[in-house]
Amino acid sequence: MNLFKPLTTTRSLYINAYSGLSRSTWLLSLVMLVNRSGTMVLPFMTIYLTGIGFSLFKAGIVVGMFGAGAIAGGYIGGKLTDKIGFYRIQLITLIGGGLLFILLGQIKSYPLICLFTFILSLVNESFRPANNTAIALYSKPENRTRSYSLNRLAINLGWAFGGTLGGIIASFNYHLLFWIDGFTNIIAALMLYYLLNPADQVASEPIPGELSLVKISPLKDKKFKIFIGLTILYALCFYQLYSTIPVYYKDVYHMSEFYIGILMGLNGLIIVIIEMVLIFHLESKNRAMHFISHGFLLTALSFLVYIFLPFPLITALLSVILVTMGEILAMPFMNNYWTGRASSGNRGQYAGYYTMAWSLAQVLGPTGGTWIAGHWGFNSLWWISALICLIAGILFRTVKLQ
Repeated sequence: MNLFKPLTTTRSLYINAYSGLSRSTWLLSLVMLVNRSGTMVLPFMTIYLTGIGFSLFKAGIVVGMFGAGAIAGGYIGGKLTDKIGFYRIQLITLIGGGLLFILLGQIKSYPLICLFTFILSLVNESFRPANNTAIALYSKPENRTRSYSLNRLAINLGWAFGGTLGGIIASFNYHLLFWIDGFTNIIAALMLYYLLNPADQVASEPIPGELSLVKISPLKDKKFKIFIGLTILYALCFYQLYSTIPVYYKDVYHMSEFYIGILMGLNGLIIVIIEMVLIFHLESKNRAMHFISHGFLLTALSFLVYIFLPFPLITALLSVILVTMGEILAMPFMNNYWTGRASSGNRGQYAGYYTMAWSLAQVLGPTGGTWIAGHWGFNSLWWISALICLIAGILFRTVKLQ
């Protein structure tokens, strides 16, 4: 009996999961890893602003400016991607975002902070539609879902590293966060310029295996509009993980920031370990709507455990595992869905509207969640969130979106 066979099998599984992806896909994910490793300003923005004398309410308005700029950036970035190409948009937004981060750290006037926060977010988030479009072009139909998963893995690794390092740096000097966030953007732009060939990146280039059946405006694509509506419903609930749920852990479960940080970090760790292997196993089965629906239902269960399980540590751990598995099942296939409906002339617009859906939910989800929890209690929020995810999951299975 070969005692090392399970290890060999596991090793082969991971090798296969990461094989077959294009060199450009790997390089683009490396650029994303560097970019997201410097994401330090936004997580600590509220603490920074209250520390320099602004009220919590005013700090909340500034954070809201991030969300408003992200919505505008999704629209503008999508439009410009189709007009001048995803390569140029990525390069311009990375450099522009880097300079704006550094500039924002020097501003003390509250109106100017609000204005430049909006402009920064608009520029920074215009990067997303272009980046999503690039992934579609760099991949093949049979591994496109995995290509998006690799990009998500890079984002999660970067967030984990940047958030941890940012906490350490913030304890010494908050202003350094703006410089580091800015320079990592600029470094990512330089990597993009030198590692990926700009001569090949044109606005109208078709993706491999692209279907040319759908060339209408995204706003005239009824199935895509239904998809966007369901995406917003799911995202409203998902963003509770980064807003109301940590507050619940602290105020109701009386957890320390240390344990809350571990639980939040577990989300990224599970994604890094599991997602690529699981997507490799599932992407050939041609059941995207089925997997998305199951992802939504797992997210619904992640809220219900807070109501029915009385053991705080076990409940919190189980909830994070459930919402993460739901995310793993849903998000890569959701990316693959809008890519499959787009064509060479409107791919950036499809990516832009998808980005806007998440940005809108990032504004409304935490705001609505905290309002519901404050007026009706956390259990009401969990019931509402679970019901929304359940309805959205059922609709993904019953409404014919293909």
